[in-house]
Amino acid sequence: MKQFIARVDDDLHERLAEMAKAEGRSINSVVVDALEAAVTGEDSARLKRAVRGQLVVPKRPARIPSWSEIEHAGRGAGNAVSEALDRDRHTR
Repeated sequence: MKQFIARVDDDLHERLAEMAKAEGRSINSVVVDALEAAVTGEDSARLKRAVRGQLVVPKRPARIPSWSEIEHAGRGAGNAVSEALDRDRHTR
């Protein structure tokens, strides 16, 4: 594993430290994830955090859809989830 040294201003370091503390992580982990997200795309970095067992919270949407919009979006999706749960219950 390679080491990387970067100079950052005090405000950025403070924000990184606060983020790391809030997430129960090291500053190094936060910086590595941020660099990886910048290079490979945010979804990849979020997936790797999830695989490592860290909490991954999706970004808050710009607008929360209404219940009727949610119902409309789900129309025609079928009963796949309900059917899968029924099969799982019967195989136990």
